[in-house]
Amino acid sequence: MTDAQPSADRRLAAQALAANDPTGWFEPLYAEAAAGTSVVPWDRAEPNPLLVDWLRSASLPQCARGLVIGCGYGTDAEFVAAQGIRTTAFDVSPSAIRGARARFPHSPVTYKVADLLTPPPSWRHAFDLVIESITIQSLPLDVRALAITGIRDLLAPGATLLVIADISKTPATVGPPWPLTRADIDSFTAPDLTQVRVETIPRADTSGLNRWRAEFHRPAQSAD
Repeated sequence: MTDAQPSADRRLAAQALAANDPTGWFEPLYAEAAAGTSVVPWDRAEPNPLLVDWLRSASLPQCARGLVIGCGYGTDAEFVAAQGIRTTAFDVSPSAIRGARARFPHSPVTYKVADLLTPPPSWRHAFDLVIESITIQSLPLDVRALAITGIRDLLAPGATLLVIADISKTPATVGPPWPLTRADIDSFTAPDLTQVRVETIPRADTSGLNRWRAEFHRPAQSAD
């Protein structure tokens, strides 16, 4: 962020939350960025190193169907697709999706506008790999359980979920972001979704902070 606009995300988030619209601040932020009056603080030129490291050693089925949640301008989604995964990526912001398509005009990724809190019904149990990287932490705590349930429903039988998030020891009260506690990470687990591993890994910046990287698996026989 610039000194002139140090907290556009928090300013716009406060306005959206006051209107009871927890995802309503993303489009104004991306629209301001497109107009050159703000910046998207999580935009980066390279894919998330925690995703890169994990995906390069992951075992996935041939022709796996992947979904990237809250894709922004598409940097992570493009890396996922480059690994041979049939990739869909979505964001609630139309300006973000326009930006992704402009940045990667020949992309194999299917970019969509969608809301994690009300995902398309056709996506239920549709993906072999779901990647959630720092999106949950951009939503207020009162919709966290709904968002996590929505993520679980995206996983096909035999699918893998990867979660990357900032760490908080206690529930965050001021945001965005609202980093995740260990209890938040554990809450992804369900009778048909098994926790494979939870790691704390240094962020790829100078903050000195760590992030969660958690992997979950839905058994192949879970086909309800």
